Amino acid sequence: MAFFLGVDTGGTYTDAVILDEAENRILGTAKSLTTRHDLAEGIGGAVDRALAQSGVSAQQIALVSLSTTLATNALVEGQGGRVALITMGFDEDDLARAGLSDALKGDPVIRIAGGHSHAGIEASPPDLARLRAEVTALGPEVMGFAVAARFATRNPAHELAARDLIRQVTGRPVTCSHELSARLNGPKRALTAVLNARLIGMIDRLVAACERHLARIGIEAPLMVVRGDGALISAAMVRERPIETILSGPAASIVGARWLTGAQDALVSDIGGTTTDVAILRGGLPEIDPEGARVGGFRTMVEAVAMRTTGLGGDSEVHLINEGLSGRLRLGPRRLLPVSLLAMTARDMVHEALERWLSGPAPGEYDGRFVVPMKGVEQAGGLGPRDRALLERITAPMPIAKALTSRLEAAALDRLVARGLVMLSGVTPSDASHVAGRLRDWDREAAEKALRLLALRRNGAGERFAPGPDEMARRIIDQVTAQTAGCLLEAAFAEDPRFSDEDAAALARHPLLVAGLDQHQGVMALSAHLALPVIGLGASAPSYYGAVGARLGCEMILPEHAGVANAIGAVAGQVSQRVSGLVTSPAQGRFVAHFTSGPKAYGDRDEALEAMETALRAEAAARARQAGAVDLHLTASREISEAGIEGQILFIEATVTVTATGRPRIAHGPGADESAN
Repeated sequence: MAFFLGVDTGGTYTDAVILDEAENRILGTAKSLTTRHDLAEGIGGAVDRALAQSGVSAQQIALVSLSTTLATNALVEGQGGRVALITMGFDEDDLARAGLSDALKGDPVIRIAGGHSHAGIEASPPDLARLRAEVTALGPEVMGFAVAARFATRNPAHELAARDLIRQVTGRPVTCSHELSARLNGPKRALTAVLNARLIGMIDRLVAACERHLARIGIEAPLMVVRGDGALISAAMVRERPIETILSGPAASIVGARWLTGAQDALVSDIGGTTTDVAILRGGLPEIDPEGARVGGFRTMVEAVAMRTTGLGGDSEVHLINEGLSGRLRLGPRRLLPVSLLAMTARDMVHEALERWLSGPAPGEYDGRFVVPMKGVEQAGGLGPRDRALLERITAPMPIAKALTSRLEAAALDRLVARGLVMLSGVTPSDASHVAGRLRDWDREAAEKALRLLALRRNGAGERFAPGPDEMARRIIDQVTAQTAGCLLEAAFAEDPRFSDEDAAALARHPLLVAGLDQHQGVMALSAHLALPVIGLGASAPSYYGAVGARLGCEMILPEHAGVANAIGAVAGQVSQRVSGLVTSPAQGRFVAHFTSGPKAYGDRDEALEAMETALRAEAAARARQAGAVDLHLTASREISEAGIEGQILFIEATVTVTATGRPRIAHGPGADESAN
């Protein structure tokens, strides 16, 4: 008998489950607040309580698997460490492509000579002397480096030379673009490398925190991490490629939804603290996005489940929009620390400030908002004097107005938030749920005062937004319903073949659809509903999703243990590694296999294809074993492009792909199933 431990670290909660692998039965579940200053505290709280509930000892755990939304949340909120991008052979215009300039957010770029042609032939030698001088100066100011060279997938030699030099000079982590994707499109590969470099520190802290607590309580089982396509990889591998954990939490939730419900065809909607993630199950399997995961407005080259991720969650920022006479609300995409949660650790400060603001003539610009330092975050390099002075002033949670000495510092505060050095606190749907009596976890009195203050603000007609906190709470919860329904409708239109060429977002807001959902009966009778059931996941799903199902006229499935579906999915997956290689024909009778070690020419097409497949089989198997797999199964496929010219079939190029899959390696020990290893 083998017992598995699944852990999911989200923006608000960390969940843990104990699974009896032989009987497919959940023995224990637990939740703990995610502790940003020391992730091991939140992980430990959830793991220890789940073990105690299950009656399973730490020594009986045969496998630990971790999923997380931290990487997804960071990209949605535009956070992450400061990095430097090294480009070789690209010009300035290339940075504007694929959203690369937006992703850099002013972080330094070093452009040097180098790169290769489409055939893998060196275009110009790399200027390594200049690179050495530049990175020596930048090393102390950044958390890591991303390297992207032109046509590196055809010949990675220049990226590898730059990587070795940077590691030697700075000791910082380096991400090469060819390591993350074998496809062309240099700017998009560079974008993916930048995001990967930005996430390395965050994911390393998460893995280290998990390992630290497991070691403390005596769990010696292998630690796996869920990738964005639902497959598992080893903790060591994810430290090098943290970008692969974007959509890790959502991917685990889909696996968990399938495990919990047995559903074959459904929409899966997972609401967390920061995001709502919607995907579709077809025949019991999630779809994989062929274009690469899109998160936070960026289209990456990372294979992941086809997921629509929206900045909408229980801790989303509440915006008051002064449009029209009554005004309206909008939620997200930024996550705030709920006032009711902040009051659990800083009660006197929060209540004193709220009461002072409520006693004033009218709410000020920053009334109801607090700023909280993120202790233990080591990403302060490269701050300007104003940003650093503000950060040094925020030594404890405090009202924003107390932290700022002038309006000029508002932009500095935004930069500190983007870097993850501080966090803002304010009214969220979680606070509204406390006022409405749907949640009872935190300080309801603080939530009531914060919503009363928010209700005092004026709409376009000069009237209060709401008569009191109860009505303000109802409006916020109704807005959660409306925006969640919108997320589901967009996903439905995007997945419906009839509307595949249409703008899914525009269709979801179309007046005719709105009238149909309202079951309009006039001169025209209109009716519309969602044809698939929706599986609602997340701790707050029971609070919001009943109304969503009613709005969309569909079956809403809220399974038992829906609040820990991610942690369940974390231990229900398989290890999988996929590698691809290209064979081209730059001249008649000449076939070039583009290996990771560099290109090699052959005189026969089939010989080149066989050599590439052999190399990829070895690489896929090695990576799968490194990822923690045993009992490997390898499959290979070839996509061959040919053209007919003057009655002859000419070979253009071929992509060879090998996939290695296997079950995760588990530990031998008391309670572990020896025969399964």
